[in-house]
Amino acid sequence: MHTSLSLAKDKALFTPGPLTTSRTVKQAMLRDLGSRDAAFIEVVREIRRRLVTLGGADETEYTTVLMQGSGTFGIEAVLSSIIPPEGKLLVLINGAYGERILKIANIHRIPTIPLRFQENAVPDPQRVDETLASDPSITHVAVIHCETTTGIINPIEAYGEIVQRHGRVYFVDAMSSFGAYPVDLNACGIDYLVSSSNKNIEGVPGFSFALARKAALLATRGFARTLSLDLLAQWEGLEKDGQFRFTPPTHALLAFYQALLELENEGGVPARARRYQRNYAITREAMQTMGFQAYLQPEDQGYIITSFYYPAHPNFNFQTFYEKLSDKGHVIYPGKLSHADCFRIGHIGRLEEGDVHALMAAIARTLSEMGVV
Repeated sequence: MHTSLSLAKDKALFTPGPLTTSRTVKQAMLRDLGSRDAAFIEVVREIRRRLVTLGGADETEYTTVLMQGSGTFGIEAVLSSIIPPEGKLLVLINGAYGERILKIANIHRIPTIPLRFQENAVPDPQRVDETLASDPSITHVAVIHCETTTGIINPIEAYGEIVQRHGRVYFVDAMSSFGAYPVDLNACGIDYLVSSSNKNIEGVPGFSFALARKAALLATRGFARTLSLDLLAQWEGLEKDGQFRFTPPTHALLAFYQALLELENEGGVPARARRYQRNYAITREAMQTMGFQAYLQPEDQGYIITSFYYPAHPNFNFQTFYEKLSDKGHVIYPGKLSHADCFRIGHIGRLEEGDVHALMAAIARTLSEMGVV
């Protein structure tokens, strides 16, 4: 007889999302609410307010637009909605998610300039400055904050100063950083920032959100290239009566509201950042002790996720390694690098030091079982 999923013990997810969530976040989804229920509309209103606050901003200047679907849906909603027909997008690329932005823009036939860098290097601010100075037709600039291909952190403040100085619109994909890295939308000159429900706020998958400068958003009327991903229309619906234009992910939103309360109770972004930093430090030290080499130098590495090279030992096989760890109750993540054999270990989600030590012990046992010494 197969074990029911509802009875199976959850594995610890050392991934960039979906993540391990608290029992109370999961329990919040046991409630059924109608999308027009006053209690649900109040939850949506409170989520939108709290997200602007997390961005260090004020509701008079910034707003939250909730969008059904994964983080990529939110990215595509922004890209396809805010760039005019005659606009041009500059994309800073140092990993797979920068490449994804480029692919989305190309599908929507948005004129785009890719500025590519090595996956272990942050995009050079001087090159950004020079590119904007030499091409006045560029209207928008997009960058990834935490490029989870490697775990590298890109300096969004430095780019924001440059983009502001040149008078362009600035879009930050903060999918894997928002809620774990402090961000000040105004100080960074950010016009649009996107993240999703199943990252550092530790909710469940189901929706993404855009934090948008109201003045920038209101200037985009008529730009949308899709119906369901029309960012301005979605915002207008939420502002009018608190309603989504199409069926909202009610249970995911209830879970997210509970997750926001738990973030606040933990001590906010600074406290969550400290927990993730501890998880990262334990992981990096233990992995190095076992002979693993991190892909990035420590000064470029964030505390969201870390890429490690495969061991050179002939007995190492990643699929076997992955499955043995999964059998022991720990889920890691494959690599996404274009030129190196790596795997990734995430440090985020409802994970404590004990969970990380347990993973490190499981990795040591697995290496012994595989004959990798």
